[in-house]
Amino acid sequence: MKQSNKNRKFGTAALYCRLSRDDNLDTESNSISNQKKILQKAAKEKCYPDTLFFVDDGISGTTDDERDDFQRILSDIKRGRINCVIVKDLARSFRNYSDQGYYLDDWFPRYNIRFISLFRQSPDGYKDPKICGVLRSPSRAS
Repeated sequence: MKQSNKNRKFGTAALYCRLSRDDNLDTESNSISNQKKILQKAAKEKCYPDTLFFVDDGISGTTDDERDDFQRILSDIKRGRINCVIVKDLARSFRNYSDQGYYLDDWFPRYNIRFISLFRQSPDGYKDPKICGVLRSPSRAS
């Protein structure tokens, strides 16, 4: 018998927010606050009640080495603390295709990590339109 998604829990999701330019606020950027709200709602809808926020505010996405919270995500994945990464769109995570390809096609699948981009069709979405916005490693069941 198929279990309803409403009763399933999939583990801990990293909710990643990034903004390349600070909007001159002493507190968190407006864009970051909005991203957090969107991501938290999506995580709950996708059966990830356990979430951790990772925020790189005012940092360019052109290099992953300079983004401290992105590095923390990778570290937590290696330690088995996270099994899903959710972002508003791919541009929040990757600003160049080589990094995007490396993480989505190699690094995340190697650790069996589900990657969800909410507002941009995934590169493999043409293969199965039902999963647009969700990237899964080939070994994961639907």
